[in-house]
Amino acid sequence: MIFDYSKWNARLAVDTEKYQNATPYPHMVADDFLETASAEKALEVFPKIKDEGWIHYVHVNEKKHGLNKLELIPEFIRDGIIKELNSPEFLQYLEQLTGISNLLPDTTIEGGGIHQSENGGYLNIHADFTVHPHKKTWRRRVNVLVYLNKNWEDSYGGALELWEKDMSKCVVKVAPIFNRIVIFNTDEDSYHGFPDPIQCPEDVTRKSIALYYFTEEKTGSFRRKSTNYRARPNDGFKAVFIWLDKKMIAIYTWIKGTFGINDDFVSKVLNLFRRKK
Repeated sequence: MIFDYSKWNARLAVDTEKYQNATPYPHMVADDFLETASAEKALEVFPKIKDEGWIHYVHVNEKKHGLNKLELIPEFIRDGIIKELNSPEFLQYLEQLTGISNLLPDTTIEGGGIHQSENGGYLNIHADFTVHPHKKTWRRRVNVLVYLNKNWEDSYGGALELWEKDMSKCVVKVAPIFNRIVIFNTDEDSYHGFPDPIQCPEDVTRKSIALYYFTEEKTGSFRRKSTNYRARPNDGFKAVFIWLDKKMIAIYTWIKGTFGINDDFVSKVLNLFRRKK
């Protein structure tokens, strides 16, 4: 068993009320989310950053690494955890929790999959892209993040921060500890990230599984929006570079959606600037 539906459905009424009334936007943090043996197995097979297929997102607004090629993701994570969290039964659970009907899993795991950050890694505060890069009628609605970090010390940093919609302050900080999940609505102003560089030992990384869920919008209108990075009140002159980098990412997102390219391209370009170890 990967996910105990009887356990989580039994507390669904309480969790739903907390989720939909949470601030700064609807979200839930829960521990021991996966069955323990499944979380342990996922950590055991979690690949190293130097393994084949990793995309290296290294620019002003982030320094992290992702693997979203399904054929290269370890079988247990791909055919066990990811498949389960994209299953109709789990989608039904998410729909009840969030109050969002007709959720669709992204079987291409665009931008998701498994993520990893080394010492010095960070992800500036942002709101996620709102339209699927390759499916123009798919609007992103929910994020599910599963953390797989054993013995993670507070001194390492790396806590997920949830910010007010006006970017006035951080409201919630979530330590990325082992088998903890964060579920949250992804709207134009659901700002989050871990903006301060991680200070962990060289042999430690911040590991997570990230899955995104969409709805198909057949009526109405909404514009394609790329990741919207935002400066914090104390970022000072750094805010200029955050803005400039955000504009470059927006151009890349347009190119990706228009011409159907994938993140392999940007990874190869960014790797030219990444120090080989």
